[in-house]
Amino acid sequence: MDMSEMDMSKAGRSGIFLKVQLAPRFSTLVLMLVALLAAVVVNAETYSSNPHKSLEEKITAALNAGGSAPIKVQEVKKTPAVGLLEVTLDNGLVLYATEAGDHFVVGDLYAIRKEGLVNLAEEKRELDRVAQIDGVALDQMIVFTPEGETRDYITVFTDVTCFYCQKLHKEVADLNSRGIEVRYLAFPRGGPDSEGALKLSTAWCADNPQKTLTQMKAGVALPLADCDSSPVAAQYQLGSAMGVRGTPAIVTSSGQMIPGYKPAAELAAVLGLQ
Repeated sequence: MDMSEMDMSKAGRSGIFLKVQLAPRFSTLVLMLVALLAAVVVNAETYSSNPHKSLEEKITAALNAGGSAPIKVQEVKKTPAVGLLEVTLDNGLVLYATEAGDHFVVGDLYAIRKEGLVNLAEEKRELDRVAQIDGVALDQMIVFTPEGETRDYITVFTDVTCFYCQKLHKEVADLNSRGIEVRYLAFPRGGPDSEGALKLSTAWCADNPQKTLTQMKAGVALPLADCDSSPVAAQYQLGSAMGVRGTPAIVTSSGQMIPGYKPAAELAAVLGLQ
């Protein structure tokens, strides 16, 4: 079901108004949450019955009132919007709740600043991406470093057989000449048990990973190999957790996610390198 905006009013007998506006990749989660929040309405009186119960406990109880698979609240913190709290679930979804814990908004929160509308939810996602990628040791990546000054870097989830990954790889030299370091993480589109994963492991396990990856992306047939130290499966899981659905998926040093191919000149512009 392709849904970008859904309004639901008079949910149950309390008339709570929900407006959901969400990226397509979260559509399934939205439907699940709406069903659960409808159950919250039926049990709304339980919120006021115990005023000493923490907000996190209230929200957790509300989200699990439908009796489906358990949903855990990872973090609750204030937002710049007065009276509105940011709630992060353990599955990575972010929603917003009133301080009373009786109204929820699922979707992105925007702030009006001098530069215009700013997506606060995306700002959080960017910080999360940086933290997740920082958790990967540099020696677990295949890195192409500029010969001169490194002015910035991008991290790219890649696959050997992906046409646009091959196209982007042909521009690595151009990116390096602009001072941009290219750090590769493996993301086999067919999954960690696919032939594509084995091809990526061949590059990661090679004595010269940079050369091997370049050859394989150029279509050179090489003997396939695997090794115990291959990080391909772990990096695939990382990409999946970060919302990568295709390759290349480019993550800037600030955490911005760029799905798909962009020419070197455009990437340099995104990084502010002219």
